[in-house]
Amino acid sequence: MAVKFENLNQEHIDFINKQHLFFVGTAGKEGFVNVSPKGMDTLKIVSPNRVIWLNHTGSGNETAAHVAENGRMTIMWCSFDKKPLILKLYADAKVIHPRDKAWSEICGYFDKFTGTRQFFDLDISLVITSCGYGVPKFEYLSERDTLIKWADNLGADGVKKYWKDENQVSLDGKNTHIFE
Repeated sequence: MAVKFENLNQEHIDFINKQHLFFVGTAGKEGFVNVSPKGMDTLKIVSPNRVIWLNHTGSGNETAAHVAENGRMTIMWCSFDKKPLILKLYADAKVIHPRDKAWSEICGYFDKFTGTRQFFDLDISLVITSCGYGVPKFEYLSERDTLIKWADNLGADGVKKYWKDENQVSLDGKNTHIFE
């Protein structure tokens, strides 16, 4: 059964900090719904109602376009080990780009990566937990370093060129605002 909370409690925080994978869901007013898996050490809990996450450069930039349009975001974790659990955060999100004033503050929460594209700053309005009985068990092996190596090989200028070529427009033709 689902249980609702107004914010994260310590049990939720402990659960999130043990996870190696989370999923981000966003949607514009119309068009495609986007769900993206995220890993690595890219999410930080700032307070019971605030989470920030680092978004590495990737093949698309749907999340930024959707958040710019309406700010809605859901993040989901599910346990893949012995004790089942699903935890979802429903939030209003803001996109933080390198040109934004908040960039330097948020950078302090994370290691520096060549491929850091933007951050998302989430104001949590609802936390829901549910059983997760239907989620299979998996064993965590390791993080992949492919994305980090790819961005490092491109270098900062190459990453910006990639943004220009591949990350300015969503699948629905919406501006991602990666550049002013």
